[in-house]
Amino acid sequence: MPKISVEVPQELLDDLDSHVGEEGKFVNRSEAIRASIRKTLDALDEIDARHDRLDDEYE
Repeated sequence: MPKISVEVPQELLDDLDSHVGEEGKFVNRSEAIRASIRKTLDALDEIDARHDRLDDEYE
């Protein structure tokens, strides 16, 4: 799996960390970030589909 590096404001990192760990929804930051990316991309695909902007290969 490729690795990427991003800069994240401390406020977002603090919020992210509140959802990670034994008491959180995710086991680690990477899982939380991957889930967020998937959810965002799915939402964008839905918006594009409503506006007939999706290519056939992505549907």
